[in-house]
Amino acid sequence: MSEKGLELIRSILQDDAMAEEEEALHLLLSEQISENAVSEHDNRLTKGQKAADKLAKFAGSWYFIILFFSILVIWIVLNVVFLKKPFDVYPFILMNLILSCLAAIQAPVIMMSQNRQEEKDRYRAKNDYKVNLKAEIIVEDIHNKLDSLIEMQIEIMNRLDNLEKINNEKEKSSQS
Repeated sequence: MSEKGLELIRSILQDDAMAEEEEALHLLLSEQISENAVSEHDNRLTKGQKAADKLAKFAGSWYFIILFFSILVIWIVLNVVFLKKPFDVYPFILMNLILSCLAAIQAPVIMMSQNRQEEKDRYRAKNDYKVNLKAEIIVEDIHNKLDSLIEMQIEIMNRLDNLEKINNEKEKSSQS
């Protein structure tokens, strides 16, 4: 390859603006953006919040439904069939009072747990946005570098073609 061709390649490789972009990109790549949303959120919970989450998890399980249904059936059977002096006669006013109190306590606790879950989801969405943005920036940078490389390759090919034409003309003129 001629001296002119080597100088062209050196000038392309020593582009300062590209070096600055490379440094910024490497800094972006070295920074970890993603976070474990669940562990970050769970580390900040108070004892009351943890208890509310456990209660909501228990109250939303099949175990709770089966246990609750079994207790109601036992309550009704005891008061209707087995006890001579039932503690809660039909229409089971005491049982209705207990169920109302349970619902009154259970609903806000479950809502507190759902609010924390929603907060966790917002945090997760924010984290996903950051990760997606980083990925988009990296993909765009790779795309720009590929475009730049293709342009440089075309430029090099054109210059090499010009050099070959010049060399061919010199060879023709020297042969004449």
